[in-house]
Amino acid sequence: MNRLAERVEVRRGLRYGPSGQMLDVYRAAAPPGELVPTVLLWHGRPADNRAVMATLAREVAGHGLVVLVPDWRTDAPDGGWGQLRESLAYARTRAVRHGGDARRMVLAGWSLGGRAALATALRPSAASSDGWRPSAVVGLGSNYRSEDELMYPTVMEDLALSRATPVPVRLHHGTADAVVDVARSREFAAALRSRGWPVTLTESDSDHSGVVMAEYDKALGRCRGATADHALRAGEVTARLIAEAAGVRVA
Repeated sequence: MNRLAERVEVRRGLRYGPSGQMLDVYRAAAPPGELVPTVLLWHGRPADNRAVMATLAREVAGHGLVVLVPDWRTDAPDGGWGQLRESLAYARTRAVRHGGDARRMVLAGWSLGGRAALATALRPSAASSDGWRPSAVVGLGSNYRSEDELMYPTVMEDLALSRATPVPVRLHHGTADAVVDVARSREFAAALRSRGWPVTLTESDSDHSGVVMAEYDKALGRCRGATADHALRAGEVTARLIAEAAGVRVA
């Protein structure tokens, strides 16, 4: 793991909008007054699952970024879009309070969160009212053809209709993912490329949670920070991809 991740400062349980939801902020050590790129990182199912992103968020911040990880209700009647919008509004207006530069913001998400992140890039009205654009967007182990009724339309449909200005897209998927087949990211990368979007697809020998440096614990009934080598390696790859998407050179 990135040794600088051990020096990351963490602020937990900050309210980010009218819904009363919470987010955590991971901040790398930086000279006073210096703003660094910001990452808004959305978890996937289940609802209010920001804790699953903790290990990855710390690793990303260790590369010299500010990372905001909000809870959101993936099971809400509106698919969680109201809270995703609130978290984006918070990041845009208050990242500077945490040393983050909102003008250099990467939007990243895992699984359902990755679907929402890509939908936001393709359909800016999904998460903002003024056509906001991220510096780059990162999708992790997501299904871009999923027909989840709460998140309709599918991201592939968004792409077909999108008139948005392309931004760089980075996708990362585990080849051993039994929840979302890696074919979904391969298909989506090809579709993006055919429509002129700059895209890279990275594949790792890991599973669905491994790409976010997590693993499923049967005893707990949920994911926790990874201990398996494949997940640690895949999470490090994800952290590098996000940092590079933010313009940070990783050694």
